[in-house]
Amino acid sequence: MTASGMADFATDTEPYRRELLAHCYRILGSVDDAEDVVQETYLRAWRSFESFEGRSSVRNWLYRIATNACLSALSHRSRRFLPSGLGGPADDPLTPLAAAEAPWLQPVPDSMLDPAAIVTARDSLRIALIAALQKLPGRQRAVFILRDVLAWPASDVAQVMGTSTAAVKSTLQRARARLEHAPPDVERAVEPGDLSAVLAQYIAAVEEADGAALEQLLRVDARVEATPWRTWFSGRATCVPYLVQQVLGSPGDWRLLPTSANGQPAAVGYHRGRPYGILVLTVTSTGIATINAFGDPALVKRFGFPAHV
Repeated sequence: MTASGMADFATDTEPYRRELLAHCYRILGSVDDAEDVVQETYLRAWRSFESFEGRSSVRNWLYRIATNACLSALSHRSRRFLPSGLGGPADDPLTPLAAAEAPWLQPVPDSMLDPAAIVTARDSLRIALIAALQKLPGRQRAVFILRDVLAWPASDVAQVMGTSTAAVKSTLQRARARLEHAPPDVERAVEPGDLSAVLAQYIAAVEEADGAALEQLLRVDARVEATPWRTWFSGRATCVPYLVQQVLGSPGDWRLLPTSANGQPAAVGYHRGRPYGILVLTVTSTGIATINAFGDPALVKRFGFPAHV
């Protein structure tokens, strides 16, 4: 490719990199896998850019490459899980935590995504929706995302998927039917200012090991899930004793730094100075509905934070 061709390629394709990352993340449920697929997408696009005939927009062309790369990746990987995808909640807050070797769902840093998309399509990135999408077969997942999440016309989806409009409509119907049996628990979003306030209160409660403050923040039907444990808890009456007895420890054991993930308030966690992972909150007008804790120290670096504090 000539120097001018390389410049044209960068000019024409780079504006879509962040939205392609979000698209691949929705399909794969892993920020690591999504970033790998986006890199592969741009490599494939660069190799074939000179032969691109413009029969579709550059954006649709990139989405077709990325979607096919995602489907290829899914053929070699298991779907991603949250602990609630492996079984029901524990009734006793003192239940010993059982680890599971599972391909866990990962959160995605908002800093890696298009800020405009986070504002306009925040619900489409929520942890609960990403987890629900993982239950769909690959092609159904891709079609559902393109049609019902991104609101693409069926004709454009058919072009991306390399199929007919009728096939897209049929695949979408099957995807919707599957999700109706297990609809995603996506709560109505609250205003960003409210999110920041609740996150600050949550951070203070955890750092001070204040179970009473957490009880005030959690909804009655709140749930707490933490990878790599398959054990999880539901209901404030169970979650608070679990957190007090098995998680909080003493004041100062935890240090949390505010961030955001999946369009939701989040915190980078350190336990006794060592990196723990990421905690993502689902906040509603009536309190915290879900705490999703991702116990993976590598995520701390992924979110751009230091290994130690």
